Amino acid sequence: MSEVTYRIVEHDGGYAYKVGDAFSETFPSREDALQAAQAAAAEQQVPGSTTGIRYQDEAGAWHDETAQGDDRPTAKVEDGTA
Repeated sequence: MSEVTYRIVEHDGGYAYKVGDAFSETFPSREDALQAAQAAAAEQQVPGSTTGIRYQDEAGAWHDETAQGDDRPTAKVEDGTA
């Protein structure tokens, strides 16, 4: 099973959570960003329906796969204050 990490970081004059290279919206406080990251991490782990997905890789090739609704990653939040 894969793992997703939400990291709380300073961003655009406030705070955001970051997953990989992607930032969330900017929040006015670290606590607001932490609460939003915790909610997003919890939602990330909720099982869904098995469905077909289509995506384009970095080389521009398209791929079709089946995403299992119960194959959810483990999600954690790192607030960077510890």
